Amino acid sequence: MSVDETRYKIPNFGLLSRLEEFLRFGMYPKIHTLSGQKEKEEYLYDIINTYLYQDLLSFQDIKKPKKIFDLLSLLSLQLGSEVSVDELSRNLFLHRSTVEKYLDILEKMFIIINIRGFSRNLRKEISKTSKYYFTDLGLRNAIIRNFNPLKLRPDAGALFENFGILERIKLLSNTKKHANFYFWRTYDQKEIDFIEERGGKLNAFEFKFGGDKIPRATKKEFLKTYPQSDLKLINRENIEEFLV
Repeated sequence: MSVDETRYKIPNFGLLSRLEEFLRFGMYPKIHTLSGQKEKEEYLYDIINTYLYQDLLSFQDIKKPKKIFDLLSLLSLQLGSEVSVDELSRNLFLHRSTVEKYLDILEKMFIIINIRGFSRNLRKEISKTSKYYFTDLGLRNAIIRNFNPLKLRPDAGALFENFGILERIKLLSNTKKHANFYFWRTYDQKEIDFIEERGGKLNAFEFKFGGDKIPRATKKEFLKTYPQSDLKLINRENIEEFLV
């Protein structure tokens, strides 16, 4: 088994009843055959400590695998936020080029994906930064050793955003609908979580685990800037429709 094994496929119904499980323990198929929380945690820790570590050692350029685990920890704590490579470099005491190489390796191993900023108006919009999402939230939660219920977690919104974006990307890939993916943010902090550019059109989505509104100023500016686009809120009430 490798860390990029086939993920569990979302059923065509009942997503809400299993959403918390998916956000806490991820989408590896075997996870959903294990009944107890302890078993699930140990399974995910085993993937990190055994398979992931071995896969990292297979890359000849990696001389300090612990630094990659430190990098993964930093990315885990910045889930849903823009990531500065320079800041990662300072925190890890690594050269910027080394951090960039490690990020590239983690993408090639299907551990993380990179979403870039979208801009056609460079004076107002941020386009040269990235967000990194985990291809499996179970691994992410194992890295930070936190499998707490969502009601006890300050990162529930980020987990929901990560889940929605990754499963949407998989859905479009499986249905042969090719798209470019971005987030959108302005210098005055207006932000849209996820943009699909497909067929010359922008479909934009804002994820709210516990909310039911897109900030009015954000909605107004985005639609004024891109009047031919669609903008939609994704929350627990319509996440199933969004992904099935």
